[in-house]
Amino acid sequence: MLAAIDRVQQINPQVNAVIALDPTALDQARAIDRRGAISAPLGRMPVLIKDNIETAGPLATTGGSLALTTNVTARDAPLVARLRAAGGVILGKTNLSEWANIRSDASISGWSAVGGQTRNPHALSRSPCGSSSGSGAAVGAGMVTAAIGTETDGSITCPAAINGIVGLKPTVGLVSRTHVIPISHSQDAPGPMAGDVRTAAMLLSAIAGSDSADPATVEADAHKADYAAGLRADSLKGARLGVLRWATGWHAGVDARFEAALAVLKAQGAVLIDITEAPDQHQIGENETKVLMTELKADLNAYLATTPPAVLPRTLADVIAFNQAHAGEELALFGQGSFVTAEQTKGLDDPAYRKSLATSRQLAGPGGLDRMLTASKVDALVAPTAPPAWFIDPVNADQAPFGGAGSLAAVAGYPHLTVPMGGVLGLPVGLSFIGPKWSEAQLLSFGYAFEQAAPEMKLSPAFLKAIEDQPAVRKMLLPAR
Repeated sequence: MLAAIDRVQQINPQVNAVIALDPTALDQARAIDRRGAISAPLGRMPVLIKDNIETAGPLATTGGSLALTTNVTARDAPLVARLRAAGGVILGKTNLSEWANIRSDASISGWSAVGGQTRNPHALSRSPCGSSSGSGAAVGAGMVTAAIGTETDGSITCPAAINGIVGLKPTVGLVSRTHVIPISHSQDAPGPMAGDVRTAAMLLSAIAGSDSADPATVEADAHKADYAAGLRADSLKGARLGVLRWATGWHAGVDARFEAALAVLKAQGAVLIDITEAPDQHQIGENETKVLMTELKADLNAYLATTPPAVLPRTLADVIAFNQAHAGEELALFGQGSFVTAEQTKGLDDPAYRKSLATSRQLAGPGGLDRMLTASKVDALVAPTAPPAWFIDPVNADQAPFGGAGSLAAVAGYPHLTVPMGGVLGLPVGLSFIGPKWSEAQLLSFGYAFEQAAPEMKLSPAFLKAIEDQPAVRKMLLPAR
């Protein structure tokens, strides 16, 4: 544990991924030793927790917002309690895109008023993506091998891909969301972010399970498994994978890495079937926005009502007012337009909300992923996860190109695994495996087989100030002599 603490203290000043170390970490490790639990599944594994997930102890759960700096709840989220029971040690809290990137659609990934700006360990001038920015960057930088993130749409898989690690957004309802600062009960899903697939599988085995306080998890116990025990290096042999060709063509470098990844899959015995017809992602996105805005107000109000009396904002309206009163610290880089939009919504009984929820789920799930899986008779779908990391830009905000197919899994509530598939000029990119509900075991095994067959596709962090500092890149930027 001392080694993990030392790594954070040595590396974190460069990437700013960890908001705070838990001062009880060493005591946690000693307690595991005293109860003879060193042989537990996680065996004193240090785990970093995204700072929208509550942990018992002295650390506040802030969501990156100054409005929640007094949110010391003295309670573990059930997923954290499960980590502890499995022998994990909560090492600290990671930075994130403030409010899990829902405050504004003109935000900067990895920035929060509490934690400042997280940086990509491969090139410090580049984005770590978000909203699980700190969890992704901390693992990518080698501070730990295990962290927990949360996703509503892309917030685990994008930072995992961009920081060159493994990330799994589980089926909505496999992992409890109780005592997690919410955005959307329809789409929120905590999940593992790790240095390799086996570690991700071990984390998922620990945190999965039903929780009576979260109705979405009623089926979790029936579907959870020992995911690490199910990993097979030969699992791709005979597997039928749908190649989402419609999710490519937006970045030549990413396409090249995707073709290299497909060659590995084929060499391992997978049968590849091209899928060229895309669902109506514009219509899905429009309806998803209505759902997220409506659920944000309802769910955040419900969460804030459970926080300690020291937390002054009790509603979304109070948070908006707090931000306005502290505009110099909270709103100087970008505003809170999405919060304002959410505050204007009419509640969970609004017919327009209910229609959007039904429409988005249908188009993304039965009419989208399920249709592609069934029509092509495939076990899973593969696609590039996200673009290479873009510049951190406080003037123009995030400037990421569109890409990947992860929104379909997010809206449908289906699992989505990303694993490293090399890099573009030293910036990591990821390969997505997407499957039907409860298919985590199969996706993890596919990802494991790919990882074992292509270990060279995982990049080590270079901590360059800029990607242009690479000699090969610098040479290309100079005039011909």
